[in-house]
Amino acid sequence: MKRTLCIFSALLILLSSCHYKTPVRKHIEGQVFGTTYSITCVTKPDDKRPLPHAQIDSLLADLSHTFSIFDTNSIIYRWNAGEDVELNDDFIEVLELSKGVSLITEGAFDCTVQPLVQLWGFGKDGVRHTVGEDTLAAVREYVGFQLIDIQGKKVIRKDPRVQLNFNAVAKGYAVDKVADWLVNRGYTNCLVEIGGEVAARGDRNGKNGTDSENGGEAWKVGIQRPTETADGNKESLESMELQDHRAVATSGNYRNYFEEDGVRYTHILDPRTGKPERTNLLSVTVIAPDCASADAYATAFMVLGYEKSAEIVKQRPELEAWFIIAGDDGKFVMKR
Repeated sequence: MKRTLCIFSALLILLSSCHYKTPVRKHIEGQVFGTTYSITCVTKPDDKRPLPHAQIDSLLADLSHTFSIFDTNSIIYRWNAGEDVELNDDFIEVLELSKGVSLITEGAFDCTVQPLVQLWGFGKDGVRHTVGEDTLAAVREYVGFQLIDIQGKKVIRKDPRVQLNFNAVAKGYAVDKVADWLVNRGYTNCLVEIGGEVAARGDRNGKNGTDSENGGEAWKVGIQRPTETADGNKESLESMELQDHRAVATSGNYRNYFEEDGVRYTHILDPRTGKPERTNLLSVTVIAPDCASADAYATAFMVLGYEKSAEIVKQRPELEAWFIIAGDDGKFVMKR
């Protein structure tokens, strides 16, 4: 009897393995927000649908039309110019999220920073240069979330010179939108990346979740090694596993900067002082439930520095963070 059961069990295993087919990996790439995007989905072998490349490009084009400060026809560009433009749900949602992160980080993140971006030359067609204290003080008068009021789909500015910039959150928000769009259309196992910001759905072998009984594997994402120059080679310093409905974003000061009289001035501006951040952080990688939040917190943490940022992470269990800190010996240290 035992022998019969053993043979029967072996046959079941053999039949199961014969019917198992390797999931299919589908991949597309493109461009948006002045950078690249990459999408990988894992589907069942009998799912013959190609990834909807054109529809994804259309979705991203709509988001760019909302958030791009370089597109003179975008919603944000026209709002900044003082037009009475109709704001959409994406605009208001990102503004509300930004306000929340600004409150938690005590102003280290603030999307009214656009006048400072322009002042330092990091905006559209800008010439990067240092800024005098008097000029800086004058511009800081119209930077700060307290100068805007969100009323439904209207954003009222208390000073006509107030301008918005969503560059530190828009890519993360777009990642979330694309990932959710794919899941709603049956692509439940996917990894979406835009300019280094990443969101995961499902798992990387199509078995529906890293915690499933079927043994799904987490997506693997690398943390870039900081480079000494803006055009340094991109290398992975560390890798992490990204579980279902988790996202990761990195902010660093080693790619976008200018130097004057031997001093490096980065594109990450402290809204509270109006000046480029001056902490000992080289980069911050934040893991959060959504990529928009991860994106915003990564920027805020670069401004706050390690100690203050680590305190916020301790107080918010939904967040994880990896900090790469410049050492006195020229090397760097990674802390979590």
